[in-house]
Amino acid sequence: MKEHIYTEPLPPLKFDRNRFRVKHCPCGKSNKDGKFSPYIGHEAKGFCHSCGETFLPELTKVEQWNSTERKIDKPQLAKPQPNAASFISYETFKASLKAYEANCFVQYLNELFGVEVTSELVKKYFIGSSRHWQGATVFWQIDKNGKIRAGKIMLYSPTTGKRIQEPFNHIDWVHSLLKMPEFELRQCFFGEHLLIDKTKPVAIVESEKTAVIASAYKPEFIWLATGGKEGLKAEKCSVLAGRTVKLFPDLNCFDKWSAIAKKIFNPSLVEVDDLLERKATEAERKQQFDIADYLVKFDLEAFTKPKAEQLTPPPSVQEVSILPTKEDLQYSKMANRNPHVEMLVSKLGLVSATTGKPLIKVPANELEKFEQPN
Repeated sequence: MKEHIYTEPLPPLKFDRNRFRVKHCPCGKSNKDGKFSPYIGHEAKGFCHSCGETFLPELTKVEQWNSTERKIDKPQLAKPQPNAASFISYETFKASLKAYEANCFVQYLNELFGVEVTSELVKKYFIGSSRHWQGATVFWQIDKNGKIRAGKIMLYSPTTGKRIQEPFNHIDWVHSLLKMPEFELRQCFFGEHLLIDKTKPVAIVESEKTAVIASAYKPEFIWLATGGKEGLKAEKCSVLAGRTVKLFPDLNCFDKWSAIAKKIFNPSLVEVDDLLERKATEAERKQQFDIADYLVKFDLEAFTKPKAEQLTPPPSVQEVSILPTKEDLQYSKMANRNPHVEMLVSKLGLVSATTGKPLIKVPANELEKFEQPN
């Protein structure tokens, strides 16, 4: 039989700005959160920001017939590049920083740590509240430049601290509720804004809740969250170049995160913690425990303070009015390194939880005066 070759021209692939046009990603997940970007003119073909897969349409065919077999050669197409990131406005962000008395996750932290520690954690991670569900929490993803990449809305039990997953999984996104069809979701680490402190090693966990809780028990680390077991990606980790990193995978994810770590981190700067894998019971494995599930078994004060530590007397009222607080010093260190911090604090009108007054910025050359001796 005479050989026959048939070819079609290759049309350009462009992303459809209406990301919600396709209801489900080809991987099977719902596209309610807009993570799947379809191509214009194609159904269920595009790039999924959740699973990281590219689903390409068969845009060209080269078919050859001969007397014995039929062959189909598919050309390799370059992986499309996602569009530039979109951002949430400061006004929307600031409007969420209230109503903590009704925030179920904050209520849980209050029971766990008390009001003072909880207030510090809320300010540190800019935890927000949402009326989407009664008592819902907003975990804002703020990048190293102070830009707000996304807001993940979740609902927790105020007594157990567990996510509410019945009668449905309570997870949504701020940009989805604001009906922003052209919003380009390019996630960063939850807590990435804390990387302006370059003195501490970085610890990475999966969930936002775990990062918040672990930062209270182990403040010697900067705790970041990927937002999911598939969230440990090279693009997101690029901000960690040259940093010492310790990964704390959930149970049953140790091998997966270990393999990823070998590909994207400097082997001399990364460690994957295996404590959970070594110590977990079968019941804990079934529940997919993470490091926070273990830490909350300990009393915070007993866990963080050595027994022989001597308590220093509180400063007098006069000293408080003159000397910068611990919050002022922490803010000063960050603001002196990154001017975006000062801009963010000024826009939000943040005040010291200790004094109720605006935070004081101490010049870099004067910080030594207030450093506590070791």
